[in-house]
Parts: sequence; structure tokens; C-alpha cells
Amino acid sequence: MKVVVIGSKGFIGQHLVKHFKSNGHSVWGADVVVDYAEADTYFLIDASNSDFNNVFQNNEFDLCVNCSGAASVPDSIKNPMRDYYLNTVNVFNILSAINKYQSACQFINLGSAAVYGNPQQLPIKESDPTGPLSPYGIHKHQAEQICEEFHRFFGIKTCSLRIFSVYGTGLMKQLFWDLNKKTETKGSIELFGTGEESRDFIHVDDLVRAIELVAKNTSFEAEIINIANGVEVKIKDAVGIFFGFYNEKVDYRFSGSNRKGDPLNWRADISRLQELGYKPEVDINDGLKDYYKWVKSIN
Repeated sequence: MKVVVIGSKGFIGQHLVKHFKSNGHSVWGADVVVDYAEADTYFLIDASNSDFNNVFQNNEFDLCVNCSGAASVPDSIKNPMRDYYLNTVNVFNILSAINKYQSACQFINLGSAAVYGNPQQLPIKESDPTGPLSPYGIHKHQAEQICEEFHRFFGIKTCSLRIFSVYGTGLMKQLFWDLNKKTETKGSIELFGTGEESRDFIHVDDLVRAIELVAKNTSFEAEIINIANGVEVKIKDAVGIFFGFYNEKVDYRFSGSNRKGDPLNWRADISRLQELGYKPEVDINDGLKDYYKWVKSIN
């Protein structure tokens, strides 16, 4: 396949580019970061006025994967306009360019399980009601509707992925990054919540394998697919695993209060993903051990 990855310099984008290249695909990147080394296979996007016409105007791609966008619930509450532009308007602009210049290009948008909010039952199926708790979740849901719009009215081949809690080397934000940063301060560490909250974690290496399976096996008829491992892990257990790798005991406690916009419990039904051939390969213990080694190596 000839693939273009929008947001190729981000956490998931970098891993996806590497994965596709290692599997023999021709890969182009596109992002707001200047890259002279890969100028022949890279599109520089203007961060202030994203125009994706130059990506598709003179190049034919089999697949476009959008890994760009904002990925912070707290930031979406502080600056909802920025989040809306990055997670919703950009999706519309990318699909507009595809529709205008090469309507045969298949499109995968990396969405979020945040569209579910607090689900009524576990595991969460793609057909379950949505109820986002933050501007981020609302905007990700709107992006799904945009993908459906372009498929229904213009025949563009689209697919939206509801990604649950992804982690892995290179991620410099969210839970495990924050845990490590907190160990740099003296005294007891205070964490949000009670510890009984849960997430369905998926390692980024498993994630990129899942994306390739979707690209090869789905029909691109505006499908929505959960991307996770189907395993519910309590936050207190994940924290315990991660801090267990430290040489000295880490003193921490949970505050008992939850952060605005954060859901309580998640576990995905991954039947659709499994039908495409997905099997997780990275256990959370091994994945967190690798992440611990990585964060220590860059300190």
C-alpha cells in the first residue's frame, strides 16, 4: 500500500510510520514539524491554517490515516475552540481534500473511547449509547459523524476507530508519564480518584498492528471499531505495577475526588476487532516495564 500518515510526528504517528515501513508499505508523513531529512516523502502542514490539498493534489494514496489532533480532556475544557479545530475541523478538511482530488483513497480516523463517557454496562459495544463527558469526547464524536457524512453523501471510504487507553514508549503525557514526573518531588504523591476507576489499556505496538488489520480487512463503509484489549484494569493495580519497577518504594495515595471529564470504568467489547484477526501481544506488565525503562533512559 501507499500510505500517508497525517500527524506523523506525534506519539502514535511515529510508531505507525515505523510499523508500516517495516511491513513493506510506501509511507509518506504529514505534520506541522519541519523535517528536512525526509523532505521527499513528507508534507509540512501550516499549523495556523491547515490546508491538506497539497497532500492529495499531486499524489495518489491507497490509504490515509489521521493520527493528528489534540488528546487532552483537561485542555479541551480550558480551550474548547482549539480542541474543536484540531479534532473536528481538520477531519473535515482532510476529507474535503480527499473528495476533491482522489476519492478512491481510504480514510481511517483515530477517534477515542471518550465518546462513550460513563457507559451503562461493560463491556462497551460500538452500538452502545454515547455520552461524552468533555469537549474532547464531543468533538471526537462529531469527527465520526463527519466520516459518516463523507461516506454517505460523497462515497468516500471511511472508518473511525474508538481507541481506548493507549500507552507505550514515546508517550510524554497521561497517567504513567505523570506518575514518573511525580516521583521527582519529595514526599507522598497524591493521585486523582479512588483507585477503583478502571481502563482498558492497549500498548502502542498492539495499536499499530490493529490499525493495519483494519486497513487490510474492513470494508470502509463508515464503520466504527473499538480498539482495545478487552481487559479491565483498575487504576490502583496499574499504578502498583508501574511503581513496582522503582528501586525505592513510592509513597502515594488517592485523593478520592475525580477529575472533571474523566469517565469511571471502561472495558471494551473487541469482537469486531477480533473478527479482523486481532490478538494482543503485549501484556500490561511487560508494556509498563518497557515504559519504565524508557522514561528512566531519557531522564
